[in-house]
Amino acid sequence: MFRRLLRRGRLTEFGDRYDLRHIRSVEQFQSQVETFDYETFKPYIERMMEGVRSVAYPGRVSLFARSSGTTSDRSKYIPVTMESLWWNHTLGMRDVATVFSANYPKSRVFEGKTLTLGGSCRREGRNLVGDLSALLIHETTFWSGWFRAPRTETAIIPDFDEKVAAICRECVGENITAFAGVPSWNLAMMRRVLEYTGKQNLLEVWPRLEMFAHGGVEFAPYRTTFEELIPSERMKYMETYNASEGFFAMADDPARSDMLLMLDYGTFFEFRSGTQIMPLEGVECGKVYAVLITSNNGLWRYEIGDTVEFTSTNPYRIRFAGRTRQYINAFGEELIVDNAEHALLEACRRTGAVVSEYSVAPCYMSLRERGAHEWIVEFEREPDSRERFAETLDEQLRAVNSDYDAKRHTTLDRQRLTVVERGTFLAWMRARGKNKVPRLVNDRRVADDVLSFVPVALSV
Repeated sequence: MFRRLLRRGRLTEFGDRYDLRHIRSVEQFQSQVETFDYETFKPYIERMMEGVRSVAYPGRVSLFARSSGTTSDRSKYIPVTMESLWWNHTLGMRDVATVFSANYPKSRVFEGKTLTLGGSCRREGRNLVGDLSALLIHETTFWSGWFRAPRTETAIIPDFDEKVAAICRECVGENITAFAGVPSWNLAMMRRVLEYTGKQNLLEVWPRLEMFAHGGVEFAPYRTTFEELIPSERMKYMETYNASEGFFAMADDPARSDMLLMLDYGTFFEFRSGTQIMPLEGVECGKVYAVLITSNNGLWRYEIGDTVEFTSTNPYRIRFAGRTRQYINAFGEELIVDNAEHALLEACRRTGAVVSEYSVAPCYMSLRERGAHEWIVEFEREPDSRERFAETLDEQLRAVNSDYDAKRHTTLDRQRLTVVERGTFLAWMRARGKNKVPRLVNDRRVADDVLSFVPVALSV
């Protein structure tokens, strides 16, 4: 894969600048080509969007996936070449179907349709720009139309309320056997379907539901809600790792909670631990790495902002560990998403709560007050006691993070639990053009912005 991408790169301006034609080894590649994030690679993307040919990929690129990121209001535009569209993203979807069939040979999921809640896209000059899901729906209509619902015209309606209303009218009578997409937005749509039909759960609407292929965020906080909406032992949940930058991994074994890293999808992987960057053969199980890709969408040594932990190196298996910028270290506590998810799940288990969305931010120290973390939480089902929920959360954070525990003795009070009404985070995402809620943010920009949507928030 590395050699194939080098051959492509030699035909580009990027290849001329970094003399790719004379690179013969990974070591030479790493010493000769610098690493990039979005801001440093953006000049190449801007030239692609202007219509310049062979900037970082041979020929002209005319598809761009718009991604808001997770902590920035600024949109990012990721190039999507026709090669990456068919031999990365679409190949991944085809392999999901293949793997599911192999794992569940008696499944009848393909006798019906998959309801896909896509985003929207629009023409900007000669370019088609929008959410990756909308680009895929728009560009693969003749291939996917026969097993996907709703119609393309409905799927790419820009306004979410209008789109969901159209889906309700169009799809309630269809034989829907599967869903695909981001859990949070699908939950919002599912609730609207129940309101529209007056049913108690989705099996009363679509009795043959069997699968939800999900990705984009950690699924654990949503699982209980999905199981209540779709109360069926036949229902299967399949995790995929399909980002705007590429389709990287999928859960191929129902007995495992990790994903198989896909090595033949046009991506050459590198992994960063601290300042050390290594190719795939250098990784170790149990360590968390930031992901860098060189890929057939024209990105070179590009750090995508995600972190993964390897659970196996034969074959290579990973689990999503969070975002490189999602942490809180305002007081030296080094709180990461893994810590937060563990503590939250245990607090839910002990109190019977179901959390649909949450975000955490620091509350800074003052002359008279110690610092704290504010957990802004939206409950799908309330805990038996909010106080016990908060106590358990704090106890579990202290158990999994020694730095947090140490700071609780000195500079940190117990976290403040702020409960917001159901639908608050969805309203915020819609207003800000996001499809994910940042879980941990090291300042108060997101928290204060979310709380500006709340007429009254209750703190514990």
